[in-house]
Amino acid sequence: MSDDNKNLSDDLDDMIGDAKEGAKNVGDKISSSAKEFASDAKEKASEYADEAKASTKEFANAAKHVLGDGKNVAIIAHITLIGWIIAIVMNSSNKTEYGSFYVRQVLGIMLLGFVCSIVPVVNFIAWILPVAMWIMSLIGALSGEKKPVFLLGNQFQEWFKSI
Repeated sequence: MSDDNKNLSDDLDDMIGDAKEGAKNVGDKISSSAKEFASDAKEKASEYADEAKASTKEFANAAKHVLGDGKNVAIIAHITLIGWIIAIVMNSSNKTEYGSFYVRQVLGIMLLGFVCSIVPVVNFIAWILPVAMWIMSLIGALSGEKKPVFLLGNQFQEWFKSI
């Protein structure tokens, strides 16, 4: 029986050797696949980084165009007090004559509306004037023309020329 045990031991050693060699081959294949995957991942990451840089540049150029256009500032200035404040900030970073014109017009209209709201007896009727001015100013801003509002538009430009 010792020959049988020796044969079994030799067979077992052969099997263990074959298993080790198979495991080594599988490890080599996995290592090769991992290197290939890492190479592909680096290439894809580089492509995505290039695309992200291009998109960022495109977005920055579009943002400069939008912020550089005085028409957007003029329209935003007409949208409530908060819109007017946003328009002032936008216009201060990139001053345009068109944006400044409508920022001054809307400031004048808002102040006129405030003054009209103080007068207790005629406050409802007095609000018609600022609302009509606001509508006409908004139409002018949307059309792309610098139209001063009726009655006080030119004075608004003089009074608030520092804005």
